[in-house]
Amino acid sequence: MLPALKRLALLFAVSTTALTTSPLHAQDWAKANLEKSPRHREWVPIKHGDRIVNSYVVYPEIKSKAPVVILIHEIFGLSDWAREMADEIAAAGYIVIAPDLLSGSGPNGGGTDAFPSMEATTKAVSALNPDTVTADLDAVADYAKTIPAANGKLAVTGYCWGGGKSFLFATHRHDLSAAFVFYGPPPPEAEMKNITAPIYGFYAGNDARIGATLPGAIEAMKTAGKKFEPITYEGAGHGFMRAGEDPNDKNPANKKARDEGFARLTTLLKQMNTPTKGKSSTSLAPNSSHLAKAQKKAAEPVLCHDASMVMTASL
Repeated sequence: MLPALKRLALLFAVSTTALTTSPLHAQDWAKANLEKSPRHREWVPIKHGDRIVNSYVVYPEIKSKAPVVILIHEIFGLSDWAREMADEIAAAGYIVIAPDLLSGSGPNGGGTDAFPSMEATTKAVSALNPDTVTADLDAVADYAKTIPAANGKLAVTGYCWGGGKSFLFATHRHDLSAAFVFYGPPPPEAEMKNITAPIYGFYAGNDARIGATLPGAIEAMKTAGKKFEPITYEGAGHGFMRAGEDPNDKNPANKKARDEGFARLTTLLKQMNTPTKGKSSTSLAPNSSHLAKAQKKAAEPVLCHDASMVMTASL
């Protein structure tokens, strides 16, 4: 009986560990795609003050100098998918820097890879000091401008938690050529007057939690005289850029939104070097006009995922 009990205990331990850690390995498809990439990729430790932000840098295979895109990861940290997304943007002709904003926050001073579970990673990202995040992004942006292969143009894109941070970073960093916000909450209305770059939004139709913040953001950006162009992809869920690539995802609207969203992103990146004339304005895309009729939500912090969604959002 004892050996049998030991085997059962071991099986239980393995099963429990799998349930706790499996989300970390749920992106094997993204890792496999990344390993096929022909592009040069490297890790760069970017230092500022007493902090080091380990950042994943991908270079395009082109002849000329290129703009730099800062990629801000989801609440799930700098995952395999986030690095694969960086590689895909680089394939379109851009230098991409994806900082691990959990650098130094993990067990034994590690980053995203050091956390034992997705739940622990999510909790750590949610607890990051906003001022530290801004300082990290500033250091990354400053580093971007020193890259010999860069042409001086700088953009930011973010997803989920990172989507909100990309919108917020645009209120602070005034040398951005554009900000691309994927299903992230807007910054405080009082900060929008400080935005100097055009903001392009990518939202999911089946994401009322973030969608409820959009009408207020549209109105506030319009009042501030800033350019804001949001598009909503009907039928898609929150996180569609990742889910739309996941072979295990069962929602075809996610794949459609992912393909259309990526095409729009690369088109806008090509256009961002073209000077615009006249005063910036807010543009509401036709397929997101229904959101303008929604009731405005009172201004309050909106996290990318609440505690009840932590373990299901990556499925």
